[in-house]
Amino acid sequence: MSDPFATPEEAKSAVRRLRGRLAAPVTLWTAPGPAGLTVSSMLVADGEPGRVLGLIDEESELWDAIESSEMFVVAPLGPNDQQLADRFAGLMPAPGGLFAGGSWQQTEFGPVSGSLWAGCRLVSSRPCGWARLVEGVIETISGDAPQPPLIHYRGRYHKLA
Repeated sequence: MSDPFATPEEAKSAVRRLRGRLAAPVTLWTAPGPAGLTVSSMLVADGEPGRVLGLIDEESELWDAIESSEMFVVAPLGPNDQQLADRFAGLMPAPGGLFAGGSWQQTEFGPVSGSLWAGCRLVSSRPCGWARLVEGVIETISGDAPQPPLIHYRGRYHKLA
């Protein structure tokens, strides 16, 4: 049975299909406000200082909070965080708000709930495609990843074996 709401093959964007064929990490970005968004279009650049780059919807509350505070958190998610990822992606209801429930710790960079996170300071942003390319300098890294990463590939979550 096919999905009656699915985009027909001939109308699908070739760029979007290419992006869907690339495995991407699932991360949660938060900022003071609080605001948050699930982000998979991102990377970490090693160096002195280390940097984080990500594509953020410039109409999102997260971008408004990052632009205002010039601080944000990037936290990799694990296989047990699929509902959290869906909630912050706007795919799942969030009664009481995105940050209701769970144990959130407030930091100067934004709220954190996971065991591994990076606190970043905004250094630049610019339009990039249908998003905003956000670049931040990593000012602190806290914790360790106790579980394998959550991966997004071809529209679904996957975990490393």
